[in-house]
Amino acid sequence: MSQPDVPQRGPAVFAEAPLGPIRLKNRIIKAATFEGRSPRGAVTDDLIAFHVAMARGGVAMTTVAYLAVAPEGRTDRHCIVLGDAALDGLSRLTDAVHNAGALVGAQIGHAGPVANSASNGMPALSPTRRFGASGARTRAVSESDIARITDDYARGAALAVSAGFDAIEVHLGHNYLLSSFLSPKLNRRTDGWGGELEARARFPRNVVAAVRQAAGPSVAVTAKLNMEDGVAGGFAIEDSLRVAKMLADDGYLDALELTGGSSLSNPMYLFRGDVPRKEFAATLPGPLRLGFAVVGKRFLKEYPFEEAFFAPQARRFLEAVDLPVVLLGGIDRLDTVEQAMAEGFSFVAMGRALLREPDLVSRWQAGQRDEATCIHCNRCMPTIYSGTRCVLDPGGGPGGRPGGAADDPASRRAAGGSRDGEAEGTELG
Repeated sequence: MSQPDVPQRGPAVFAEAPLGPIRLKNRIIKAATFEGRSPRGAVTDDLIAFHVAMARGGVAMTTVAYLAVAPEGRTDRHCIVLGDAALDGLSRLTDAVHNAGALVGAQIGHAGPVANSASNGMPALSPTRRFGASGARTRAVSESDIARITDDYARGAALAVSAGFDAIEVHLGHNYLLSSFLSPKLNRRTDGWGGELEARARFPRNVVAAVRQAAGPSVAVTAKLNMEDGVAGGFAIEDSLRVAKMLADDGYLDALELTGGSSLSNPMYLFRGDVPRKEFAATLPGPLRLGFAVVGKRFLKEYPFEEAFFAPQARRFLEAVDLPVVLLGGIDRLDTVEQAMAEGFSFVAMGRALLREPDLVSRWQAGQRDEATCIHCNRCMPTIYSGTRCVLDPGGGPGGRPGGAADDPASRRAAGGSRDGEAEGTELG
């Protein structure tokens, strides 16, 4: 993280902090990273163990990803749908996390053009008809779809509250449905839901209002907003700043978490670091693997890793928006968290570093200042199909066995190589 002129001290990282109506025990949140532990949309003991490990490891709140508000809004058939069938399992999950000492958030959304229509058995939706992530043509959403999906968000939020979640994060990023409406490249509509930014932002703003109303006053509501899609002609930072101000002025959110990239066109913009093309190709069936060999370099682009890589853009939102801001993006060091607090960020969200070391935050709180041993190889990214984990140190991750190299940071780093690319592969969020 670059070192701008900032006050020497900010809010204490390990002191309680308010997030709307709730209080977090510290300033560190486990970011939503799809866990790959919900076969056919079922809440499993493995999924619960994943989040309990994060809670025991010291984060103030762990975020369950990605909970779809409608069946066609799943990324694939292994996503949990926020419906009655999931209520008991999600309640078991929130109870377990609370008992382990942390709060728990629900990331809710509709995948839109990122949905796998073949896996879901229904067409993917988008603002205007196009090819979706699965290679099939999407269906343009109708006025009735927009009304129905807005209601789906409200029902999903209400169910999340019934299940015991403390916070709800509305997904407005990565070119999922609401993000795709914000994008001038993906939203070519000529009705009241497309064209100028205010019209493109209308659907996302209506959804946030509906979620807030359904969630009630005791649950925090946040949004994960793209700053940039990382795609030519896509949603860019100047428009994002304007949308952030709209959301703040609407008054329904308790914080903004800032992100970037497109799961549809440019996912590495979010991750940075090594590119796991070989590992991704290995997860595909034969014909798709051949196609990926041709398009893989265009789809998985290369961005060098820098710690807190979204911080330069995110600082602009601190000045422009009267709303708590959560900093996301490759945070590995306690001094980076401290600097973020000094600059005015309210919380940080961490993903990949905690996949390898779910106990990192508790070690920091105990007085250690070790840098995370995640090497940003991104080889955890393709494991979303078999249980998201660090492939370099699978025993040390969430639900992993105690003991051995997993419990020794120096051994972890030696086993995994260096940040300078000595190890092949890649890592998450």
